[in-house]
Amino acid sequence: MSWDNSPQSEQVDAAKARRSLRNGFITLILALALAAGLVLAVPGLNGVASTVSNMNPEWVVIAVVLEVLSCASYVVVFLQVFERAPLRIGARVALTEEAFGAAVSLGGAGSLAVGAWLMTERGAPAGRVVERSGVLFLYTSAINVFTLILAGLGLFCGLPGPRNPLLSIVPAAVGVLVLILFLLLPRYVDRLVRRSRPGRLRTFLTETATSVRDTTRLVSHPDWRIVAAIGYLWFDIAVLYACFAAAGHVPPVAPLVLAYQIGYLSAFIPVPGGIGVVDGSLIAMLVLYGIGGTVATAATLVYHAIALWVPAVWGTIAFIVLQKTKRKSVVLRNPPEELRAR
Repeated sequence: MSWDNSPQSEQVDAAKARRSLRNGFITLILALALAAGLVLAVPGLNGVASTVSNMNPEWVVIAVVLEVLSCASYVVVFLQVFERAPLRIGARVALTEEAFGAAVSLGGAGSLAVGAWLMTERGAPAGRVVERSGVLFLYTSAINVFTLILAGLGLFCGLPGPRNPLLSIVPAAVGVLVLILFLLLPRYVDRLVRRSRPGRLRTFLTETATSVRDTTRLVSHPDWRIVAAIGYLWFDIAVLYACFAAAGHVPPVAPLVLAYQIGYLSAFIPVPGGIGVVDGSLIAMLVLYGIGGTVATAATLVYHAIALWVPAVWGTIAFIVLQKTKRKSVVLRNPPEELRAR
């Protein structure tokens, strides 16, 4: 999306955003209808349809509440990263990002771009917004990496689940490697900055290094809001757990977490809502970690429906309200002196 703040550009961007969101909803509805038709029509999936129809409704309601808590946690994380952003505008931008991530084939980085456009539309400096968006992406990703490491080590050290080291220590090792590369990134980026000429590349590299350092500061010197960063991921995992409980089968936590983490890597494939792609990869990983195929399919389908529709509906309402508050400006806090000096 363009970050030109002219009235004509703003109108075009808003129209494109509304059209993308509308088309995303249409796709979600059609995909839901197709999935329901397949479950009912394919003989081999009769067991899945029976499991879904017999789910405990109380656990399904709990799953919906947990997804609401996950979305609310993301709002708190957004407001932590975008410091001094007005509370209401920041919350609505965060929920809009959730809606576009759920309903439109943008992926995590793409939905952040929508949020960045909404912030710059209200006067926030584009460079600062890009840097903070990078922090937001890295911050939430860091929680994912730490979770992957802990779950893998826990399974390897004896938590209930498969005893195959390939399913425990290997994912943990990959997480450790990613974490090390993340910590070393600013050092190598600084070297590239010193060798590069002034221009867009140098600006991009400088902002990347600043984003990594600020993310490291948030993780290594946390305040109470890091609970929200953890909750954003873990409440969503809990939604999947509640769907299994609704189906009458509660799997061990460590394999469930690892299957979730690895399966969700397919979300980077640009498919609206990850429909079909995320479901298939999640089911495959759950089966690989020893969970029965029928119950895994039933729980995943219900989980994914909740994980799509709750943020999509809530975020769309927030986006509609945002379109009526374009004149409200956004001010962002400058980065800490130690980050600007580096």
